[in-house]
Amino acid sequence: MQRSFLDYLTVTLKGMAMGAADVVPGVSGGTIAFISGIYEELISTISGVKPSLFSIWKEEGFRAMWKELNGNFILALFCGILISLFSLMRLANYLLDTHPVLIWSFFFGLVLASIWFVAKQIPKWNYKIILALSIGAATAYYIVSLPPLSANSSYLFLFFAGAIAVCAMILPGISGAFILVLLGAYKSVTEAAHDFDIKTLATVGIGAIFGLLTFSRILKWLFVHYSSITLAVLTGFIAGSLNKIWPWKVVLETAIYGDKEVVLREASVLPWNFNGDPQTTYAVLLMLAGFFLIIILEMLASNKPDSADAAD
Repeated sequence: MQRSFLDYLTVTLKGMAMGAADVVPGVSGGTIAFISGIYEELISTISGVKPSLFSIWKEEGFRAMWKELNGNFILALFCGILISLFSLMRLANYLLDTHPVLIWSFFFGLVLASIWFVAKQIPKWNYKIILALSIGAATAYYIVSLPPLSANSSYLFLFFAGAIAVCAMILPGISGAFILVLLGAYKSVTEAAHDFDIKTLATVGIGAIFGLLTFSRILKWLFVHYSSITLAVLTGFIAGSLNKIWPWKVVLETAIYGDKEVVLREASVLPWNFNGDPQTTYAVLLMLAGFFLIIILEMLASNKPDSADAAD
């Protein structure tokens, strides 16, 4: 697949959008990958990382190995993700602390539109598809309703936390950051990113690589053999996560982990039952902005010829 510099710059921007989503506990970078049209290529590329690449390198050279790996795509995408992780972490946390209703409203509209975006890729609906969607929605709803565990900063735990969370990051609808919250590892990881704690970040990163290489192969196999059912489950995952990112909530129970207050239980309420300052008009406008942003991007993508499909 031949891409120009501008194409790779676009991939980097999509990676930045994925990274920005992944730093918010409740929004999935996998959803952004689906919306931006790179999801299946991402899964296929990651699952193609295997020992045989070293044989290609040895026999045909680094350039042949890099091409087989789809290395330019991986490099461009992950550069974008890393830029967001290190530059937007503070901004995301600040906005969630100071303007939570407005930020969650925008993300809610974004994710709501992505349900339509993913579902419309299913060519034929039947009872199996509806059942798969229902199972996916119920699973995601259950996961986002779980209370978080106590904080844990052991390196072995952080390795497995990284492996589990990165699987969620490439699943639309399930947030990798939220999984870190559930596991009690979010604070350790965000502090490590803030303080450039290389040892902790490397431990989580190695776990993430392990999880990516394992889980991406499973997803690729499912797309090859059960494409429509897999899309239905992923649609359900996104739909089931909506309760987590509903903007108007009341806190029912909290706990203090170290110097951070973590919400254990909360309930979604209608805007007029919200005890804080709901800023309803601005929130609804941002929700609509997030929704129509996805619709407009999808319309532009469908009307634009894909230069990346040109022959080598």
